[in-house]
Amino acid sequence: MQLYPIESGNFKLDGGAMFGVVPKSLWQKTNPADANNMIDIAARCLLIEEGNRLILIDTGMGNKQSSKFFGYYNLWGNHSIDNSLKKYGFHRDDITDVFMTHLHFDHCGGSVQWNKDETGYEPAFKNAYFWSNKDHWLWATQPNNREKASFLTENILPMQESGQLKFTAIPKGDTLINSELGFDIFFANGHTDKQMIPLIKYKDKTIAFMADLLPTVGHIPLPYVMGYDTRPLLTLDEKEKFLNTAASNNYYLFLEHDAHNEIITVTKTEKGVRLKDIHTSQDIFQ
Repeated sequence: MQLYPIESGNFKLDGGAMFGVVPKSLWQKTNPADANNMIDIAARCLLIEEGNRLILIDTGMGNKQSSKFFGYYNLWGNHSIDNSLKKYGFHRDDITDVFMTHLHFDHCGGSVQWNKDETGYEPAFKNAYFWSNKDHWLWATQPNNREKASFLTENILPMQESGQLKFTAIPKGDTLINSELGFDIFFANGHTDKQMIPLIKYKDKTIAFMADLLPTVGHIPLPYVMGYDTRPLLTLDEKEKFLNTAASNNYYLFLEHDAHNEIITVTKTEKGVRLKDIHTSQDIFQ
């Protein structure tokens, strides 16, 4: 198995929204804001090469939305999925599976693109299956008013209409071994219903793709919960359980949204779980 970080693009989000009830005087220590209160955010995906399979976890925002839409998110940098894949000798047509942690636009927007004459949409990975789960698919396709702006029809339905959509099993407990894709999944419901956190066994390490369960290093303290979360008290419980497990088992936490820190480990302290070490993907994935 080989792992590759795939940078799909950087953007900015309001720092207050990213940290909920936590005062700016605290969160700006780890996530400094610009003059408009916006903080740096990444859309860092992960590519798994194993045997004949190339599995891409999440796909970022994509590029099919309007300039007005992207104007809300202050895109910055030169990253793209195509350039990142090319760096490692791959093309999007080589991807066999796209695993979506959840269907918010900044995690799955790159899964769908305009067709050639821009009269409709088509899967951006023509040879891949797209993986979600039935409960989250229903949640996303019949959205509540709070999340409606994050679940965009054009990002979601073309995967089903093309016949390329597949669903993972949903466990009775919190984790399962997904025999189809070869990694465990931790299901977290605080951010959105049935968000999936992959746990990948890589050599002697466990790599956890943190998605929105832990967006950045600054979100490690338990009360530091995003204002976007639909069930913040549940997020508290899920974070506590997961981070304690991560500290006890020395998980390597792959941060999708931290623009400046790729991978971290955590440790237990008298104040709770805290940052242990910061790593680069080049160091861990060699």
